[in-house]
Amino acid sequence: MLGICRGRRKFLAASLTVLFVPAITWIYLFAGSFEDGKPVSLSPLESQPHSPRYTASSQRERESLEVRMREVEEENRVLRKQLSLAQSRSPAHHRGNHSKTYSMEEGTGDSESLRAGIVAGNSSECGQQPAVEKCETIHVAIVCAGYNASRDVVTLVKSVLFHRRNPLHFHLIADAIAKQILATLFQTWMVPAVRIDFYDADELKSEVSWIPNKHYSGIYGLMKLVLTKTLPSNLERVIVLDTDITFATDIAELWAVFHKFKGQQVLGLVENQSDWYLGNLWKNHRPWPALGRGYNTGVILLLLDKLRKMKWEQMWRLTAERELMSMLSTSLADQDIFNAVIKQNPFLVYQLPCFWNVQLSDHTRSEQCYRDVSDLKVIHWNSPKKLRVKNKHVEFFRNLYLTFLEYDGNLLRRELFGCPSEADVNSENLQKQLSELDEDDLCYEFRRERFTVHRTHLYFLHYEYEPASDNTDVTLVAQLSMDRLQMLEAICKHWEGPISLALYLSDAEAQQFLRYAQGSEVLMSRHNVGYHIVYKEGQFYPVNLLRNVAMKHISTPYMFLSDIDFLPMYGLYEYLRKSVIQLDLANTKKALIVPAFETLRYRLSFPKSKAELLSMLDMGTLFTFRYHVWTKGHAPTNFAKWRTATTPYRVEWEADFEPYVVVRKDCPEYDRRFVGFGWNKVAHIMELDAQEYEFTVLPNAYMIHMPHAPSFDITKFRSNKQYRICLKTLKEEFQQDMSRHYGFAALKYLTAENNS
Repeated sequence: MLGICRGRRKFLAASLTVLFVPAITWIYLFAGSFEDGKPVSLSPLESQPHSPRYTASSQRERESLEVRMREVEEENRVLRKQLSLAQSRSPAHHRGNHSKTYSMEEGTGDSESLRAGIVAGNSSECGQQPAVEKCETIHVAIVCAGYNASRDVVTLVKSVLFHRRNPLHFHLIADAIAKQILATLFQTWMVPAVRIDFYDADELKSEVSWIPNKHYSGIYGLMKLVLTKTLPSNLERVIVLDTDITFATDIAELWAVFHKFKGQQVLGLVENQSDWYLGNLWKNHRPWPALGRGYNTGVILLLLDKLRKMKWEQMWRLTAERELMSMLSTSLADQDIFNAVIKQNPFLVYQLPCFWNVQLSDHTRSEQCYRDVSDLKVIHWNSPKKLRVKNKHVEFFRNLYLTFLEYDGNLLRRELFGCPSEADVNSENLQKQLSELDEDDLCYEFRRERFTVHRTHLYFLHYEYEPASDNTDVTLVAQLSMDRLQMLEAICKHWEGPISLALYLSDAEAQQFLRYAQGSEVLMSRHNVGYHIVYKEGQFYPVNLLRNVAMKHISTPYMFLSDIDFLPMYGLYEYLRKSVIQLDLANTKKALIVPAFETLRYRLSFPKSKAELLSMLDMGTLFTFRYHVWTKGHAPTNFAKWRTATTPYRVEWEADFEPYVVVRKDCPEYDRRFVGFGWNKVAHIMELDAQEYEFTVLPNAYMIHMPHAPSFDITKFRSNKQYRICLKTLKEEFQQDMSRHYGFAALKYLTAENNS
């Protein structure tokens, strides 16, 4: 404590020096500019040689004074620089001696101007109590609905997690879509000291549906009004954020501002940085009533306990009803109603410094809010144009946003040292499973991959599909990585039905995919394709995990288990729906086999019928799949019989059989122990056989494998002996597990393997 006070005395001395040295200097200069009791002008007009007062001595004196002025100005510049450095070091020194204090920016509680937010002085006294306890939980509320908002909010969360040093509790007011996406994302993200609670936005619609709203956010843009009623009654304060926010500092600094609220101040808001509420943007522009420029509600500090005591619900409802009689609808959703309430009750507001909500809207004045980009705390992309908005510093803002957009979210799984985390059953089970593995095992990395939890973002793009009412609908299921992206358009042209895809991408690659998809007319015209991002982690391609993710998120009763390198024949979707009825797949355990062929040509005139395919097969343009490399994989399909077959026929399972099949959605998952190349499909077909599925070949169906460069995993398999040894070990363990699970009937798999 003594060290802090000494530091502050030095700080005060430096401040006084900067203030008094210029004053003394100018007194000296002012006194020195008198000659015979009369002022000597420094005007260049009066210092010409023809002036009667011009003398050699006065010229020398003037030059001496000017030199002295420059010296004093340079000394002042150095002192100001030292003072600035002392200011920047002071909070860090304070944190070092008081571990419970994070940081606290001084704001303004008045309504002077946007520039008031630039100055952030430290006016605390020696021995000030910490503003934010080290392990104090910070509560954040966000309204999030739909596919796009669920994607946008991830960037906001990343920016908060990147800077944070406190436990966080996110309160997400979400519709069914956002809840499904974000619940899976956070469950698989497994970030320590982060808690998520969901509140059903659809149940809140009736609370605000009576308010006409023209804003693009729709009905969900009004739901911040009912947070006092929605959030837990014991929650006293919360930071409310829009999904298009990016943090450039620790959110604890904003949380600390709650301690500055006085009297009846219950809302912390930044002044609106456009002329919207002044009503002069265009002719007949008539905004809702507001105090001056009004306030922006992209960032709100809510004192919930006091708001409830003030009967906030009644307050905003009465105001909205009154204003709607003349305004008819809101233009800026909840922001209009917040401002109308504040207009009548200005004492409710604590005005935050404008750097807590730098608004990049179409008519923004945000450039007056900061002198330097380092002053910024929060950036708000509150224009429908988002990253395309015009601002002289937009490149800096865009780069900051893109940094978090493409930042590896796995790196944010860091512990908060000294802050105990709540017990997480999933995390504890994972640690237990990993602890049981032998790290000295040469196949340790293979075994570990089975338990790796990959961060997963479901429905990365808009998805809209209702299965056919006749219960015959079939979804094509596949998985891919970035190097197979070019297959998507072709598959969509060949298969008009629903598709479920799991994509194994990094955060940066996910954004590349997004730009690729948004630039494709073919992909953007299809709303029945579910894109599920599984984020990269570890050294293996988790092929069976990807398949399981894609399988799990289908909405049809049947699925076609394919691979991304295959193009289905034209019309296969409708043919499979008819086959489902014909073969009574709903009431029997069947796996319908779609025969697989391949071409070695990158440019192929795709056969439009079975007859055309057989002709190409005879000419050597097409081949049965992998006949020259892995004959056993598809030999049981019996291609010789298929050539002349006109009705479905049954085939028996054989060792290493791995056909592409149509099954009910309740079929078993793929075994996750198989990663990269080798045995990933073989094991699944073996389990279908163990569960007594009947394999039936469809006589008029086919699919063609398109050529591509060898994958990284097959290269490792071919070049790495240890890789092959581990795969063999995993195969044996899988067969033993099958014998234990399915008993005597599973012994044939061991026998078949030994004979093959």
